[in-house]
Amino acid sequence: MHVTGIITAIIIGLVIGALGRLVVPGRQHIPMWLTIVIGVVAALIGTAIAGGLGVADTKGVDWVELILQIGLAAVGVALAAGMYGRRGVR
Repeated sequence: MHVTGIITAIIIGLVIGALGRLVVPGRQHIPMWLTIVIGVVAALIGTAIAGGLGVADTKGVDWVELILQIGLAAVGVALAAGMYGRRGVR
């Protein structure tokens, strides 16, 4: 992964976090900054997995990579919502 790939993954991660939040059903009681962080991490991990599978650099839109990133973001948002929600309950 090159520096331009990392920067692109971070920018895409901002959008991926929002998409991941939309994929998870119900209302998530987590701050927006946490959603963005989850999206950035999901984008970086999704890019690495797609690179390992050999589907990161294709002609046109890298659909497999995008689906991996959104899926990882959705899982991250769901986990964070569960953990963050429990933190406020005593």
